[in-house]
Amino acid sequence: MTMDRRTLLKLSAMGAIAGSAAASAAQAQTAPPAPVGKRKARWICLGTKGGPRVGTGRSNPANVLIVDDVPYVVDCGPGVSRRLVEAKVALPDVRYVFVTHLHSDHVLEYGNMVYGGWSAGLNHPVEAFAPIGMEALTRAYWESIKFDVDVRIADEGKPDPRKLLVARDIKDSGPVIDTGKVKVTAFKTPHPPITENFAYKFETPDGVFVYACDTSFNPALAKFAEGADVLIHETIYVPGVDKMVARVKNAATLKEHLIASHTTTEDVGKIAAMAKVKKLVMTHFVPGDDPTITDEMWAADAKKHYGGPIVVAKDLMEIEL
Repeated sequence: MTMDRRTLLKLSAMGAIAGSAAASAAQAQTAPPAPVGKRKARWICLGTKGGPRVGTGRSNPANVLIVDDVPYVVDCGPGVSRRLVEAKVALPDVRYVFVTHLHSDHVLEYGNMVYGGWSAGLNHPVEAFAPIGMEALTRAYWESIKFDVDVRIADEGKPDPRKLLVARDIKDSGPVIDTGKVKVTAFKTPHPPITENFAYKFETPDGVFVYACDTSFNPALAKFAEGADVLIHETIYVPGVDKMVARVKNAATLKEHLIASHTTTEDVGKIAAMAKVKKLVMTHFVPGDDPTITDEMWAADAKKHYGGPIVVAKDLMEIEL
């Protein structure tokens, strides 16, 4: 059987196409995957409710900054361990911890978080920084679970976690640590009646995060945060507090404390505007368990003064530069 010239050319072309496709498929199977760019430094709001009460909504104050896959935990309220796991941050990977002050809703799960990492294989040093009292608190924590730790070291061959966790008291404003990737600076800011309370500045290769929680309205904080890429700042919604204290005992005393020791939604906007930050993230909400307060209500007063982007944080929300 003979074929005309047109048919022969058609078959030849089909063979070339098939051969090319086969070669491409073979190359795809053997070629290494294209390199993926490293993600920028990012901040995850693990828990966004202010105060020690535990509920079914927002978790208590906790955050993590991740730079080159290294987690820097910032505040350790109840629920921080579970939120870290939910955020895909392995507890044994934690290397640095920063606590603003020693109110229970910022430090209550600090020891248990490190213990949780140790139980899952943590075997490197963890450095923890907080106002005066952190070193004593750390010693007391290990003493409280001495029986368990001693038994597991002997029974399971684990390293001694008391030697891995190194706590350091911060006595005043100034540099805290420079890891080579992240430079951390503390700034003392009042949280009446507590005076040993710090905001933190995290300078990363990608940009600057400033975290202020807790604090009363403090214009000096704007200078500390000046030009930051992201300002993460606590806030209090006064109409919500009025509703809350109406159903709480010792209401007058409670409201007086809350107003004196926190920054109103409007004043947060003033701080962000004075600091000329690129983005404002509102967090540590007081009250943080009132579902009738919408995102728009939280941000409305801040918008009167600050014209940049405002994020009303939610648990497990990721903030990228």
